[in-house]
Amino acid sequence: MTATQIIFYILSAFILGTAILSVTTRKIFRSAIWLLFSLIGIAGLYFWLEVEFIAAVQIVVYVGGIVVLIIFSIFLTQQSGKEMPKAPLVRTVAASLAVVFGFAFTWLLIRDYGFEAGNKKFEWSVGKIGAHMMSTKEGGYALPFEVVSILLLAAMIGCIVIAMKSKPESNE
Repeated sequence: MTATQIIFYILSAFILGTAILSVTTRKIFRSAIWLLFSLIGIAGLYFWLEVEFIAAVQIVVYVGGIVVLIIFSIFLTQQSGKEMPKAPLVRTVAASLAVVFGFAFTWLLIRDYGFEAGNKKFEWSVGKIGAHMMSTKEGGYALPFEVVSILLLAAMIGCIVIAMKSKPESNE
């Protein structure tokens, strides 16, 4: 096993471990913090792949944007320190089955198509990535670039909904 493979497995284990903790913890603030660590691990994977621009976008958009908005909305709620209710058994079984089917589908894809490691250097400059992101021609990413802005808007709206306090009912 090479050092490259060891680094990949360490980063992958970190990402998967923090993602599992993010969805299984019953305290909402801890869940957001584990999500933060998982997204930072993904940025670390991008840095390891030498795609620094995408890693920086990962940190700015997801860690700096989405997670910070989620944490602020958690702090604005009255029940930010309380435990979330335990998930029903049916939901836990369904989630477990979804994970098993996801792993099985991934294994089938790898078995059928095989993903061989290449020795070709990944050479993308920031200018080249920027030109592709703003291009509307074939191979351009203008639409995904706009989808990221919609994602940030949806996160802001979700945080406002989480932070809204319900009005006390009046008996008139």
